[in-house]
Amino acid sequence: MIPPQMQQLMKQVQKIQKRMAELQEELAEKTISASAGGGMVTAVVNGRQELVSLKIEPEVLNPDDKEMLEDLIVAAVNEALRRSQEMVQEEMAKITGGLKIPGLF
Repeated sequence: MIPPQMQQLMKQVQKIQKRMAELQEELAEKTISASAGGGMVTAVVNGRQELVSLKIEPEVLNPDDKEMLEDLIVAAVNEALRRSQEMVQEEMAKITGGLKIPGLF
């Protein structure tokens, strides 16, 4: 027979698992944006760390300075990904009460 404390713990784990599955779906809908070059390049990333859009202002489309545009894209995407990861960690902390669980997100 399973002790009552263990049954209660198992129920709590199931609640957390259910809420985490819901959170994963919610995070796919939430987006974070970041810009580089004074707003010349803007990247939008969702909570699953997927790039959903990239906006490039026409002023930076210079075939003679392709490297600068590439650097701006990398900077904007990396910053958006970093912010998205922070958002995920904040949302996870709400579910786990700040408890760090290895392998989650």
